[in-house]
Amino acid sequence: MNQHKKFMTNEEIISKINEFLIEEFEVDGVIITPESTLKETLELDSLDYVDLVVLIEGNFGIKVRQEDFTGIRTFQNLYDYVISKSQPQA
Repeated sequence: MNQHKKFMTNEEIISKINEFLIEEFEVDGVIITPESTLKETLELDSLDYVDLVVLIEGNFGIKVRQEDFTGIRTFQNLYDYVISKSQPQA
């Protein structure tokens, strides 16, 4: 049985990330831009980062390692990270 998993487009991934960030962190979507920093825009503390990792893992079925997350400062960094982890592994 050959099952094809549907992969999301980059735009769909970005849209989904923004949706759960707006809902979870109760922010206005207009302040989320690729260049904005996650910490300042979402007013994240260390516990919020844990919530964010759980949201990413739950929504995209990927495993986020702490060391991977250290380089993620902007929304664009986050989008790029999730996109790279969501692509089929060759």
